[in-house]
This record gives sequence, C-alpha cells and structure tokens, in this order.
Amino acid sequence: MTRSVFIASPEGLAGKSAIAIGLLDTLTREVGSIGVFRPLIEGSGIDMLGDMLLNQPGIVQSYDDAIGVTYQQAREDPDEAMHVIVEKFGRLSERFDVVLVLGSDYTDISTSTELTANARVAANLGAPVVLVVHGLDRSAAEVRSTAELAMAELGAHHAHTVAVIANRIAPDELEATVSALAELPEIVVAAVPETTELSAPTVRAQAAAVDAPLVLGTDPWLDRESQGLIVAAMSLPNVLTRLRPDITVIAPGDRGELLPGLLLAHQSGTFPSLAGIVLTGGYPIPEPIQRLIEGVPHNLPIVSTELGTYGTASRLSTVRGPITKNSTQKLEVARRLFSERVDADALLTAIDVSASTVRTPLMFEFQLMERARAAHQHIVLPESTDDRVLAAAAILLRRGVARLTLLGDQMTIRARASVLGLDLEDATVISPTDPELTERFAVAYAEARAHKGMTLQRARDVVTDVAYFATMMVHLGLADGMVSGAINTTAHTIRPALEFVKTKPGVSTVSSVFLMCLADRVLAYGDCAVVPDPTAEQLADIALSSAETAAQFGIEPRVAMLSYSTGASGSGADVEKVRAATALVAKRRPELPLAGPIQYDAAIDVDVARTKLPESDVAGRATVFVFPDLNTGNNTYKAVQRSAHAIAVGPVLQGLRKPVNDLSRGALVDDIVNTVAITAVQAAGIRR
Repeated sequence: MTRSVFIASPEGLAGKSAIAIGLLDTLTREVGSIGVFRPLIEGSGIDMLGDMLLNQPGIVQSYDDAIGVTYQQAREDPDEAMHVIVEKFGRLSERFDVVLVLGSDYTDISTSTELTANARVAANLGAPVVLVVHGLDRSAAEVRSTAELAMAELGAHHAHTVAVIANRIAPDELEATVSALAELPEIVVAAVPETTELSAPTVRAQAAAVDAPLVLGTDPWLDRESQGLIVAAMSLPNVLTRLRPDITVIAPGDRGELLPGLLLAHQSGTFPSLAGIVLTGGYPIPEPIQRLIEGVPHNLPIVSTELGTYGTASRLSTVRGPITKNSTQKLEVARRLFSERVDADALLTAIDVSASTVRTPLMFEFQLMERARAAHQHIVLPESTDDRVLAAAAILLRRGVARLTLLGDQMTIRARASVLGLDLEDATVISPTDPELTERFAVAYAEARAHKGMTLQRARDVVTDVAYFATMMVHLGLADGMVSGAINTTAHTIRPALEFVKTKPGVSTVSSVFLMCLADRVLAYGDCAVVPDPTAEQLADIALSSAETAAQFGIEPRVAMLSYSTGASGSGADVEKVRAATALVAKRRPELPLAGPIQYDAAIDVDVARTKLPESDVAGRATVFVFPDLNTGNNTYKAVQRSAHAIAVGPVLQGLRKPVNDLSRGALVDDIVNTVAITAVQAAGIRR
C-alpha cells in the first residue's frame, strides 16, 4: 500500500483537526501528491472535518473518495465496514504519494471502544499513528500517562505509534510536558499550546446560542470569529478601557447610550475593532439612538436576545467554534503553531515520508513561507493607502511571515483596516513626516548625495516621499527590507536604492529574476525587468546574482547563458557577447555548473541536449536561465507564464546590499504576500 499516516486521539476535544492541518501543510511542502481519508464519520451528511481538509491548497480529490463508513454502518456489520474502509483506501492510495487519514471524533456516545476501532483501522491500512492527546486541566505527568495508556491500546491491536503530540497545553506547561513525553521510548514528541483563536466561535454561532436575531449591521459579518467576551455593565469610559480586538460585547438592551460609543470606538482606529454586540433583555433600541447610529456607516453585527445579561454570558461562554473550510484565521494559526512547535523533519522521518523530487508551485509557496517565518525579518510596506497592501499585511501577520511596518497616518490606516475587517494590531505604523526620523534621514541622504549637490534643506523634502523614507529605513537598519510598487512605478521604487543603498561588494549591476513555478519544478529567469541591453560584464553579474538568488530559494543553480546559437555553432556580435560573459562567469565562479552560449531548447530538454551539447552537465538540466537582453527575457517569461500556465514570482531584485523589491501595479494580494516572503528570505541571507 501507499505511504500513509493516521492521526488519532483517545478522547474528544483533543484538537486533532488543528494538528491535521499542520501535518497536511508539512506534507504539501515535501510530497508531490496527497490524498485525504476519513474512515469513520458521524452520519450521512457532509463531514465537516473531511470537507475542511479537502478544501486545503493542493488537495484535488472528491468528497465521496475521502469518506469510508458511518458509525451506524460500523455498528450494524463491523466486518463489512472494515472491508469497505480498506477497499476505499486501497483505491485512493493508487492515486497519491501519501494519504493522510484522520480518525474518528468521539461523537458516537454508544461506542465505548472508539480508540480500539481506530487502532484496527490504522493496522489494516498499514498506517503509522500520530497520537494527539489534550492537556486541558492536566499536569505534564497526566498527559504522559494518557499517552501511555492510549499507545498501549493501539499497540494491542497492532497499530504502531510513531509520534505523540500533546495539544491544548497551557503555555507555562509546554516545556514540562515535552520533558515528560520525552521519557516515552523511541518516539517523536511535541507540545502545542492552547489558544483561544482556534476555539473562537463565529458571531453567528453566538447569536444562535442565545436566539438573537440581527437588528443592525450586515449579515456576512456574523461569520467573523469572536476572540472573547466582555460584559458592558459599567459606564462607557470603563467599557472602552476593557476592549480587546475582535471581542463580542454583551450590553444591557436598556443602556442604549452605550451603542454610539461602542460603534465610534469600533470605527475610530484608535480602539480595537469589535466582532459584534449582543443586546440583552429584548429591549428595542430607542428611536433617537437608532437614528443616530444608522447615520454612521458600519458593518458591525448587533443582535438582540430576550435573555438577561447573566444568562447570555453563561451561554456564550460555552460556545466553541470548530475549524471549517472557511475559518481562514484558524487555519493559519493551526499551521503556524504546528510549524513552531513540531519538529517536521523528525516527524516525516518517523512516518517514512521522504521528500519528492517534484516541486510544485504550491510546494514552493509553502517552503517559501516556512523559510520566511523562520527568518523573522522586519519588512516595511510604504504603500498603505492601497487596500491590497493592507489585506496582504493582515495575511502576513496572521501567518507569522514577517514583522511589518506600514507607512502612513496611524488613525487612517487603523480605521480603514476596521472597515475592511482586517486585523493589523501587530503592525507598526509610522508617519513618513515623523519629525525625528525625517531629520535623521535627511542628514543621511544629504551626506550620501553631497557629491550630486544635495543640500540638507532639499533632502528634508525628498525623504518624506514614502519610497525614499522606506528605503532609508532599510539603509539605516530600522527595517530589513522593503516591498513597494503596487502604486509606484518600478523606477520610483528602485531609484532610492540605487542612490544610497548601492550594490553588494563584487557586484556592479542591479538586476532581477523571476522565479518561474512550472507544474513540476521551479526555474530562475534573469534579467527580465531591469537592464535593457547588458554588456558582457553586466551579463556575467546577472548570471552570478541569479545563481545566488536561486540557491537562496532552494534551487540548485545550473546556469544556462542563452543565445540563438549553441556552443561553437554560430557567430555574430550577440553570440560573442554571451560567449565573453560565459568566460567571465567561469573565471569568477569556476565551480558553478555553467553552459553557454546555449539555446533554450538545449538548456531545458534532455533529448535536444544529447544532440547539441552531449558532454555538458548543464544542458537539458538547467535551472537558471540568463537571457541576453531585456527584450528576450521579458517576452520569454510572459510566454511561458501564459502558455505553460506557470506562476511567475517576481521580479526579485538582486545585487543590492539590502533587499528592496518591486511589485507590478496590477499585483494581486497573493503576489504581495509572496514578495514580502521573498524579501524576508533575502534579508536573512544577507545577514548570514
């Protein structure tokens, strides 16, 4: 049978769905194709966890293929049910490199031996088990004892446990729990902290729990997740000091004067944005108050219940929110916590899932995000007036990809984020007219450009431009990198860097590459965006910088210096330029795998390479393609992007002392996210 892994727990509410998301994320970064299987589900309706896993990036599979049998079928004929499970799994395993199997959920109260049932399924599927136990109200020793008992039960039915992950652990108990589990022999162990974000209910679920219809606001905002509760039983100033991001406020329905203040706080940008408001007691909103707040545009859902304040708070305190396919924030939190707390390499080794030689676009993106998270760099985004930039910033912060600074007016940015429903609490906001910083930057800029006649007075005006301000932050070490270009032109983005950041030692040319994500590999194309007609010396710089960039992103550099001629078969000024550049690269980096001049087909196709350059170790296997001029490079990358449905990530600027990267003015939110991650990886490489 195919390689597989079975996630099981000995009890309910262990949070194994969050662990499944993290493991699926890890597998997607390492393995070519992954299937999902749920051998045992509650009923004939849509299984929420199975549906959630099937909707994750990289999973291409029908729902019916992912489902085994129901609890009822397993009770009526256990042997037939097991036969169906194994048969369905067998058909699924023929199509995928690895199958992730998620055990049952302990929702069938008549089944007292559910762990035994999971153990038998795992044994019959030949799937090693990752055991998830929860640590709620348990000491480290109790967590270990629970794991030992569960492992014994699994082993008694021939299921092999390769890892124990203690989930939902109190943060101050994490290290003690890991130490206790480490006493278990020959097994991978980890402890993941409890976080309210993963159990946060939607405002819609809260409203349903207290039978509270929507009286103001918009229905879609009911699906926002609530990160906590506060009872507004005090005066407005005291309520305001207790507000936290994305909480639900329980307010007495006969205290109508609280509503305008809460809405103003929500919209202001100076207080945290809220998830919703629950009015208690069933009182109608007084007409003057309703007229007042209807004049303030907002989406915040306000619901009204007949219950009193105590009854409402009691019910809402017990409402939990499962992870679903639409729980964007929870999914990101689950991935981040798994990445931070679980040794992915050790776990993959334990379940014997080796890395695939195939590298899909999705695998590249996941690997990129993982490396950026590990780098923990500080990136400045100067174009905070663009909603795409704010949306990307919220995603980056949620994923823990980088620390971010946004340039602009604090209140304006916070208020706009509130309107868009974005959480930017962890972003730093700096005004480009901050007097202390602008003076410091002006002095530095005037010194750097004194040879061009720059005066301090003129410099004070220049550095308030967001591109100059952000680049100066990078230049002076206040940020590790900058990403711009969603609004500004490429020239406006990179001009400040060329003026005072300058190039790396040994490099005299600033150039670019596109990382071209094809169906099964990632290639580097340079230069496709900066240098129109490079000289031989510039072409050599581009080749060496492109090889270095490729290596930074896990691409083994094998450099093809492209021309319309291969080897010694042609002549002419353009070919001679490439030949001279190839000689310069070979002299500067003799160990670098290199071929040139070479045509594109000979560089990428093994069969053509055997005919045109049979002795070359690069021909047919090139990963870095250096184009002779901008016209050729730009048209080729766009042709490959459109014709081969490749994902083009870039342009990634290279050759600078510190990373500054440009966006297309048509950039999508995902493009901005990827470019920030690339900039973070570049910054970490420069630091090293």
